[in-house]
Amino acid sequence: MNKAQFVELVQKSGDYKTKAEAENAIKAFTDAVTTALVAKNDISLVGFGSFSAALQKGKSGTVPGTTKTYTTKDKMVPKFKAGKGLKDRVAAGK
Repeated sequence: MNKAQFVELVQKSGDYKTKAEAENAIKAFTDAVTTALVAKNDISLVGFGSFSAALQKGKSGTVPGTTKTYTTKDKMVPKFKAGKGLKDRVAAGK
C-alpha cells in the first residue's frame, strides 16, 4: 500500500470529509511520534503497540571475499513492538 492508498483508507476509517484532512491527521501523528522518539520518550498505545528509541551498539566485521574490515558507530534507532490487540487482529485476518 502506498501513501495515497493509505490516505484514502484513513479518510474512510476516520470519517474525514477530504483527503487533505486525512493526510493532515497522518502527518500530525507521524510528526508527534518522531518528536517524542527524538526526545527519547516511549509511546504506548494500548491494544496497538509501543514505539521507543533504543541504542543500537556499533559493530565491526570483515567485508565478505576481502580482507577489509569495517566498524559502525553506536546510534539511536526507532523500534515498534506490536500490542496483543494488533497481533490478534492480524492473525484473525488470515
